[in-house]
Amino acid sequence: MLNSKLKIFKRKSKLWIWLSLVILVVTACSKPVEQTANETVEEIRYTQYVDPFIGTAAHGHTYPGATVPFGMVQLSPDNGTHGWDWVSGYNYADSVIVGFSHTHLSGTGIGDLADVLFMPVQREIQINKIVATRKDYDYKSAFSHSKESAEPGYYGVYLDDNHVKVELTATERAGFHQYTFDGSGKPQIVIDLGFAINWDKPVDTYLKIENDTTLVGYRKSKGWADNQQLYFSVKFSEPVTSYTIYKDGDATEGPEATSPRLLAVLEFGEGSKVVRAKVGLSSADVIGATKSLSEIDHWDFQRTRKEASDKWEAELSKIQVQSEDKDALETFYTALYHTSLAPVLYSDLKGKYKGADGELHQVEDYTKYSIFSLWDTFRAAHPLFTITQPERVNDFINSMLSHYDEYGLLPVWELTGNETNTMTGYHAIPVITDAWLKGFSGFNKAKAYEAMKKSAMQDIRGVNFYKEYGYIPANFENESVTKNLEYAYDDWCIAQIAKLMDKQEDYEYFMKRSQSYRHLYDSTTKFMRGKLADGTWKEPFDPKYSSHRVDAEYTEGNAWQHSWFVPHDVEGLISLMGGEQPFVKMLDSLFSESSEIHGENISADISGLIGQYAHGNEPSHHIAYLYNFAGQPWKTQETVQKITGELYSNEPAGLCGNEDCGQMSAWYVFSSLGFYPVNPANSMYVIGTPMFEKVAINLPDDKQFEIIAEGLGGKNTYVQTVELNGQPLERSYIKHGELMGGGTLKFVMGPEINRKWAVESKNYPYSGLEKDLKNDTENH
Repeated sequence: MLNSKLKIFKRKSKLWIWLSLVILVVTACSKPVEQTANETVEEIRYTQYVDPFIGTAAHGHTYPGATVPFGMVQLSPDNGTHGWDWVSGYNYADSVIVGFSHTHLSGTGIGDLADVLFMPVQREIQINKIVATRKDYDYKSAFSHSKESAEPGYYGVYLDDNHVKVELTATERAGFHQYTFDGSGKPQIVIDLGFAINWDKPVDTYLKIENDTTLVGYRKSKGWADNQQLYFSVKFSEPVTSYTIYKDGDATEGPEATSPRLLAVLEFGEGSKVVRAKVGLSSADVIGATKSLSEIDHWDFQRTRKEASDKWEAELSKIQVQSEDKDALETFYTALYHTSLAPVLYSDLKGKYKGADGELHQVEDYTKYSIFSLWDTFRAAHPLFTITQPERVNDFINSMLSHYDEYGLLPVWELTGNETNTMTGYHAIPVITDAWLKGFSGFNKAKAYEAMKKSAMQDIRGVNFYKEYGYIPANFENESVTKNLEYAYDDWCIAQIAKLMDKQEDYEYFMKRSQSYRHLYDSTTKFMRGKLADGTWKEPFDPKYSSHRVDAEYTEGNAWQHSWFVPHDVEGLISLMGGEQPFVKMLDSLFSESSEIHGENISADISGLIGQYAHGNEPSHHIAYLYNFAGQPWKTQETVQKITGELYSNEPAGLCGNEDCGQMSAWYVFSSLGFYPVNPANSMYVIGTPMFEKVAINLPDDKQFEIIAEGLGGKNTYVQTVELNGQPLERSYIKHGELMGGGTLKFVMGPEINRKWAVESKNYPYSGLEKDLKNDTENH
């Protein structure tokens, strides 16, 4: 029922796109194209292919609001509903809006943020209610999707009960509201600093009315992240004629107040039909928040909206896709859009931010970022950044190293200057390794290696048992198998850097630890299993069994999904399973098994199932490409096409699982291009199958890497031959250096399986690195 309603909405909301698609060839859009002497036709903007509502339904957990690429501000609607599918504040299935707050998480599994909520209203409201459920927010309003729209850098909606048209846009550090009131009586704006969703709880809020157009304040809260603080400065286009500040529902006297839960009601003159508000943010102080307002030094809302759109246009035009399939274009460009929502700017315009130690810090020679969902994004989002965001990669790593300075370890899941320690592994390490081996050098490498090594030698999160036993005993540590497998991979990454730095003893130590996955492989069942401290298997064993966070061997999954995570030694895993044919047979079974999951506490994150393969959660993301390592690349081609065709769409429910700060979309972007980083730190992309006839990746120094799929379409879904820069490519991978050097990757597609391409040569992808690592890295 929901999907049918969504499709009706999509048909209506995309009518303007259909009418504008006179030109089907997508090209760069900076100048008009001349048609005749008397007329010109504007080239298509990539932003029109982005639908921010994709992923807002079901379990996608994205938000539809206004932001700019990697911006500090995410100005978006909040439904006020608590629950897992509202962790971004909004779900497409809802029909009520409580307000519009300035910070949101894109596609995560835990709710937080939603700081500094604004809500315009033009009717009588009762404020002094005790808020127990959403119905107690008297200023809330119904809305309909027919009066709602979103595009990159803009969100608009009409509030039916409040009689207000709301329009939102943003710069990097400031939000811009425009409210058009069409009811009777005085326009009002509610500012609710006590509003919270899910885990978040305000502990200290402050508000000061400085004059009739200016107010400042802060909101400090505790939730998933222990110590959150956000300072804000607000400037109104119209004078406030009266105001009341409420402490926990009780009206106060005067222009200034502090309380765990403050709310203010501001009134404007009845003639104020349009009221605009600029809101600057900072994690450091009010001075920084006020400085953020300098990003909008005018009251022209449409100008800021266009500037935001232009920033997104520049971002999206980094990958230019040509296709006659408009739905595919929309799915692709929305995915590319989603990859640029996190991490987010964290240092303010004065270079200040609140650190992981709770103290204020000043950046000198880089930009500080926050929100690192590393359990997810190390797999494909960060490797994608080395192609699409080379100007930001060093800043991302320096942000991680500053976290190390303040906290003592590299981040696991960092949120607004807090270590949440959410999820498993120490996955800042592969991100740093990947950038290091690809030639990025704008960070202190000695400190980076020190931080990597110290993070791997900690005595928390099961690492103490890992060091003592050589594996993590299932009777000592929850989620032992997943932790063990991921630590082994991260240790392989450290070993590569140790080798590069001529630290032979460290290299040998961490390479040995990287082989610890072998302790967990059970040749009888052919799965990675929980092993007890005495060396026996944990019983009973059911590969389809899932237990979410309680007495579990696997994180958000089961043995079917997690047994494949050995991206640094796929060859070793193939050998353990008995060779290429048994390995392929086991892979086939993964995708053909029934999708039944067993247990009374099944993880909700197991979604997007094809057999027991769960694309809705990140541990599965590399698996479809493993066929290439066993000499059957056509099965990778078939499987990737099935995943992209069945589990992604241009509907609000178009994501089969949490977006997770860009990882779900990064998988789609890479796979659409025709390759994927199975080992996200070995500078290699394993070839799958292209989805578009022609793609141009715009690179630094005016270089371009072109991907051509000759004959693609209809039944022509199998790779027949591949050429790289005009030369036959008889291997099913390309290297990062080959891509970044520019050139052309040409696929010839056909209707039949080609069992010879990249097979007869036996030149399969390799999961490690080339023998002469040092020379290869220096060549990058």
